[in-house]
Amino acid sequence: MSPTGEMTEGRSARDVLTWSRDMVDPALREAVERLPASMRDIAGYHFGWRDEHGRPTEADGGKALRPALALLAAPAVGGTPAAAVPAAVAVELVHNFSLLHDDVMDGDATRRHRPTAWSVFGRGSAILAGDALLTLASDVLAGSGHPTAHDGTRRLSTAVLSLVDGQSLDMAFERRADVDLDECLSMVERKTAALFGCACVLGALFGGASPERGEYLRAFGERVGMAFQFADDLLGIWGDPNSTGKPVYSDLRNRKKSLPVVAALTSGTAAGRELAALYGRDPHEESLSGAELTHAAELIERAGGRAWSRHQIGHLLESALCDLDASAPSEPAALELAALARLVGERGTVPGGTAGPPRPVPPG
Repeated sequence: MSPTGEMTEGRSARDVLTWSRDMVDPALREAVERLPASMRDIAGYHFGWRDEHGRPTEADGGKALRPALALLAAPAVGGTPAAAVPAAVAVELVHNFSLLHDDVMDGDATRRHRPTAWSVFGRGSAILAGDALLTLASDVLAGSGHPTAHDGTRRLSTAVLSLVDGQSLDMAFERRADVDLDECLSMVERKTAALFGCACVLGALFGGASPERGEYLRAFGERVGMAFQFADDLLGIWGDPNSTGKPVYSDLRNRKKSLPVVAALTSGTAAGRELAALYGRDPHEESLSGAELTHAAELIERAGGRAWSRHQIGHLLESALCDLDASAPSEPAALELAALARLVGERGTVPGGTAGPPRPVPPG
């Protein structure tokens, strides 16, 4: 059965994520244990394994979505999930390297319902811990002994360079008033989608995929990654803090130019122009707060930024499932990859609000 059709077998997306975490965690912990003690304590805290004093604890360690994609891509092309564990671990290490650095650059004090690593251990220590995770990711791949380890390491490095470039663009957008949608979409392709695509192609390579099938799965992952960022940006404005682990309107406080914000700012509407006035204030002034945050969220919705983002998620997931289908994947892995993609889409259906005028969907 096509992965785009009705699911009749395979685990639910949430069961897959639990399985992924259980499968990856032992190898991930083993890898982190090889770090110097100074970095090991900070990484352990960030992953939710230790408290700020180094004592064992069990805190939220994240969704393990990227590792799940890597693990499922292997059986989708005829391999085994176990063969893709090094790929899954490497991708999760890179993802958490980026989180440690992002929290420092954004000044975020909370992640996963806990103080961020930098707010506990200091900015410099958190940056160094992120560097250690990035180095460890390459070491895990290179030391796997898999025939495609060299190619996989090169692909991971390419994805990291894209991620860094995307983060640089994202930071530059904060100092500009004229960011357009094409630029914003290009930034997301680099910052978020590249690592999702890398997770899928690495899993496929470690599962023995042909180059053509690997490329289809990479494209699937990149589109899912784009949809993930759209959903994440919606949660950054309208998400429930009890679910996101971040304050309400967290992306608006520092006038972040996320996808729905840029869609609103470039909408040509009265609400978009009013939002531009709020966002265009002297950057040295205080961040938006109180009633301004609520009003900014309302303006984004009235300008169509929320409706456009939701529409984009649907468009991207439809294209992603076509790419998945083109890879001729084996079941039930195909059904479970499709279920993960749909779960990403569900994250973007933040309750509340009314549909504003939808923005046109760019081609591609």
